[in-house]
Amino acid sequence: MPRLSGGLLPDPHPEYGAYPQPPLGAGHASTEYDPRPSAVGEARAEVRRQLEGWGLTERDDLEDLVATAELLVSELATNALVHSASRFRLTLSAAHGVLRCEVTDAGRRVPQVLQAGTSESGRGMYLVDALARRWGCHQDGPGKTVWFELGTCACDGCGRRQP
Repeated sequence: MPRLSGGLLPDPHPEYGAYPQPPLGAGHASTEYDPRPSAVGEARAEVRRQLEGWGLTERDDLEDLVATAELLVSELATNALVHSASRFRLTLSAAHGVLRCEVTDAGRRVPQVLQAGTSESGRGMYLVDALARRWGCHQDGPGKTVWFELGTCACDGCGRRQP
């Protein structure tokens, strides 16, 4: 059974006032999953549940946000299962026009972006690299955290990779 934790983020700093902010309920949520194939679907469902709860699915101009977040979380969760075979933690946060999704696992192997070829696997980080505004990986104790960000303000260019 997933373990849940979370809370609200502090009020935004005044310098970010020009960006549409997530609704009052937006903030932070974290869920831990056992290393089993059904965990990927559970993580996808958690993304949808949280974004709906935060009101980020109510605007037509953000309809792609949920689908993209679900797809990319699915890729990171699958990588965690395949490459670390350990429990993994999904952490979501929304603030200042940005949705940040993180997957933390016990593996030490840093993900690589492979070209989309004809093989049946290896395209996950290619998708993350192509669709996320930003992404990265950092060592986190004995494991690692892989994260990506998507824009939530629906402004021109918001959510797209910055040059």
